[in-house]
Parts: sequence; structure tokens; C-alpha cells
Amino acid sequence: MIRPGFTGSPLDRADPLRHDAEKLAAAMGDWRARLLKLDNFEPEVAEDGTLGWTSLADAPDDAELVLLGLIDGKPHFAAYVPGMRAPAGRSPSLFRALDLMRPEEAETYAAARSVLDWHSRHQFCPNCGTQTAMFRAGWGRLCPKCGAEHFPRTDPVVIMIAEHSGRALVGRGPQWPAGRYSALAGFMEPGESIEEAVAREIFEEAGIRVRNVRYIASQPWPFPSSLMMACIGEAEDDVITIDPHELQDAMWVSREDVRKSLAGDSSAPFLSPPHYAIAHTLLTAWVNEG
Repeated sequence: MIRPGFTGSPLDRADPLRHDAEKLAAAMGDWRARLLKLDNFEPEVAEDGTLGWTSLADAPDDAELVLLGLIDGKPHFAAYVPGMRAPAGRSPSLFRALDLMRPEEAETYAAARSVLDWHSRHQFCPNCGTQTAMFRAGWGRLCPKCGAEHFPRTDPVVIMIAEHSGRALVGRGPQWPAGRYSALAGFMEPGESIEEAVAREIFEEAGIRVRNVRYIASQPWPFPSSLMMACIGEAEDDVITIDPHELQDAMWVSREDVRKSLAGDSSAPFLSPPHYAIAHTLLTAWVNEG
């Protein structure tokens, strides 16, 4: 079974509570209710990979509560504090937290981070410009002037490798850690299928035409809020033509190269993506196919 990072959360999203003000109020008043511990957008993570939680009494006075859902029947919330904004990059402490977190804990964090970041960026109605208010237990914003309802968005992203003669195409961005290579990736465009987006992105970034695209797995990615869809396509040839605006380098690697990289072997020709990234899952799936 393929299990990418950021998947497997025990959260029951509890949609009926989002539509019932009385039951939502009861959930907020439940003595068992828990609040996710966040330092701005960074989570508290124990050495065993679990998230830190506290009582709702610890929520700031001006906070608005977002119902993440139920875990073992207990309501779990995250707090949106007016004015909070996610930093542009990821700090060393966040990288450490991501490395520690279990996949199921990471998905719970991804839900919280993504919806809170959305609230921070969508305070005003795009229809009329009026400041909006949180509703549906934090899973929407309502305009008091024009009545428009707005909901958290997820941006679809394809992430993929091309394969040719038993080798996979990997590339690296200019700001990446030294030696790191990964799958290629790009946002889907309106009016485009997953397969078409995979073919377009590989051709735009590396000049490779692919066909017979097959889907492998998906993963939420909360930076800020994407759905990563991992795929493999068959390359028509192996002549690489890099777009320097997208990639610093790209190369073909064998399954043995990838096995060494995933295992952390110092003789590997590249540094693999981190274990919680779906690129790691994708490369693992490709190696196992062989």
C-alpha cells in the first residue's frame, strides 16, 4: 500500500457540526475539546512524532476557533488570531518538526495550517471588497454586504517523473540544497486534465515528450495549500533541453541510483527528497515497479 506523507489523519471532519450552531457551541463547551499548539504557524511536535494540544482556555482572547474535526469523539480546534500571517519560507525548526511528524499527524497539521493561512489571506470579499466573517465552523467566510460565500481553496499540482529505458528523469531547482534532485512539478492550468498537465510540464521544463501517463498517489501540501498528484509518464526520447527559468539541472538516473539515494547511501549520485514529500513516495514506487 502506498502511503505518502501528510496522509492518514484520524480526523473525522464532522461536517454536520459545521452547519449546526447549537452543536458547534456544545463542541466548543466540551471539557474534552483540544486546541492545536501553534507558534504562529509552526506546530509543537513531541519526539514521538505527535502534535501538541492544549485546552481551549489557552486560546487568545481575540482568536476565532476553526473546528478541525473529531478525534476519538473529542472536538479538536485550531485558533485563527487576527493579523497572523505565514512566513514566506520554512524555518529550521519547521523542517525539524516535519521530519519528526508521523504522516497522520502531519495531515492534521496540514489541514490546520492550510485553513488558517487561507483565513489570513482572504479577509475581504473578492466580489465587493467588504470585510468578511468566519462561518461554518471556520470552513468558510461570509460577506455581510453582498452575501457571497467563500471557501478554502486547494491548488492542484502535478508532480512526476518521465521514464526511458529503465531510467527516471529528475531535476533540481536553483535554490535547493547541494546535490538534491527530485521529481518535476507544476501547477495545473484551467481546462487541463492531470495527464495533459504532466505532459506539458515535463516538456516545458525539460523538453521531453511523454505519453501513457499513469497516476500513482496524491498528497496534501500545506505550503500554502496544494494537492500534489504524483504520476509517471513514458518518454519518447531522452534528449534533455532545460528551461533555465524552471530548472538548474536535470538528469536520467537508474533504479540502482534511486535505491542508493533513498537509502541515504553516500555513493548515490544525488540527494533524495525528504521522506514526507510525495516525490520520495513517487521515486520509491518507481523503484519498486522494477
